[in-house]
Amino acid sequence: MGKSKKRIIYKGKNQQFDNITRSEAVETAVKLLKNNDKEVYAIITLFGLSAEELLEAGASFEAVKSLGNILK
Repeated sequence: MGKSKKRIIYKGKNQQFDNITRSEAVETAVKLLKNNDKEVYAIITLFGLSAEELLEAGASFEAVKSLGNILK
């Protein structure tokens, strides 16, 4: 395998996320909540998001209430 292909594979495996801000993480979490995506758990726990932040960003009360066990 050539050097270029090794670099491309490494970049795909280990650099999946760009740097995102906390506000972008909240927006992403709200979008994932609306789509019932399970990836929302990872974002909430990674950033330590609170229920108040999600509600202010536009998440529904029912969706946030269902995540009560992982939210601060």
